[in-house]
Amino acid sequence: MPDGNQPATPLRSIVVDEYTNSVLDPAEPMLGPLADGGTIIANTAPGCWGPMITPRLRGGHEVTRPVAVSGAQPGDALIVHIRDVTVTSLATASGHDSSPEGFCLGDPYVAARCPTCDEVWPETHVEGIGQKAVVCDKCGNPVTPFEIVHGYTVTFDPTGAVGLTLPKEAAEAIAHDAPSYASLPDKSRQHSILTYAPSDMPGVMIRMRPFMGQLGTCPSIAMPDSHNAGDFGAFLENAPHAYGLTHEQVIENKTDGHMDIDAVRAGAVLVCPVKVAGGGLYMGDMHAGQGDGEIAGHTMDVAGSVTLQVAVLKDWPIDGPVLFPLVEDLPPLAKPFSAAEVEKARKLAKTFGVTNIEATAPISVIGTAATMNAAIDNGLERAAALLQMSVAEVRNRATVNGAIEIGRAPGVIQVTFLAPLEKLDAVGLGAIAREQYGL
Repeated sequence: MPDGNQPATPLRSIVVDEYTNSVLDPAEPMLGPLADGGTIIANTAPGCWGPMITPRLRGGHEVTRPVAVSGAQPGDALIVHIRDVTVTSLATASGHDSSPEGFCLGDPYVAARCPTCDEVWPETHVEGIGQKAVVCDKCGNPVTPFEIVHGYTVTFDPTGAVGLTLPKEAAEAIAHDAPSYASLPDKSRQHSILTYAPSDMPGVMIRMRPFMGQLGTCPSIAMPDSHNAGDFGAFLENAPHAYGLTHEQVIENKTDGHMDIDAVRAGAVLVCPVKVAGGGLYMGDMHAGQGDGEIAGHTMDVAGSVTLQVAVLKDWPIDGPVLFPLVEDLPPLAKPFSAAEVEKARKLAKTFGVTNIEATAPISVIGTAATMNAAIDNGLERAAALLQMSVAEVRNRATVNGAIEIGRAPGVIQVTFLAPLEKLDAVGLGAIAREQYGL
């Protein structure tokens, strides 16, 4: 919770420009407190690749310092209205990765090491450009916990509509001024991935559709930020580094803030479980765009500005997040029915003696686990617990009125379907659904 130097009176708005060392630790002081219903404005640093090549960072991302929200207690939830997500980077680089042997203690995301001087989390600096440009301060040798197997450098249209991948000469020119093109926030401590200057597929047009890869609440045990989910969290189980946990500790304490779900974008509403006093809302890992599954393992990580409006929802019945996407992000069968469709259903009801047509609204329940099948089971079980129905019923509703969507391989999914409004009302979500979908 807030320390003694922070105001006791909740603030109506908070501007965030501070970052963790890539570890979410409930013992660390939070910003705030933010008033219930208040606004957070944040300048986020790129996630994934930049932190992944910066050994001093201990979690694979660089997320904002968590914000405490007044009145939020374990067992509650935070309702997060995503008002704005805007890319500020001028360019980024990404690609499919490999992890060279010898450059980590068990997990290259969490415990990078210099194999020459055996320093874990060594301080490093950049010399020149390319995949050997990050070198150890202590011994001067390259430290490469990750390499790009096939990658690209992309620059963005000033209107935020499209990107274009670049040839070798242009990528290398940008690499020499990487922090500026990346628009790294002043307090960010990462090396920019633009330094690597990958250029394996030049001349490719890309649509920009920015969203937040990380948005959630603080886990109830110290946890590397990128591992705050069921799939990446599995890598912490019995790990040899300082952040190793048991399977039970991962399941009990994670909050699934690292989802990489492309529908977590401006206009959506995310409901996040609270597992520590104040909630500790954090964000980062903004992506300029991504296809479902993030199948390359990474996408276009960018700096950006984010505006959120946050309210407390008491007595949250499940341990994971729920999303109310924009209508255009819903699967076809999960979109609200039109007036014309409802009228046709009424005619059928009259013909066959159906006295009541159920009122429904879309909902997307997040499931995570070490594998895709286990993540689906987790999502189905959460949806059943949330709405007080059987898993079998959720399966049927997701089949005829929804879909299983993939957020990230290997194990983040959405169980998206039309749910009974009376069930949503019972858990405090009906008003959100009605506002979001104009019902």
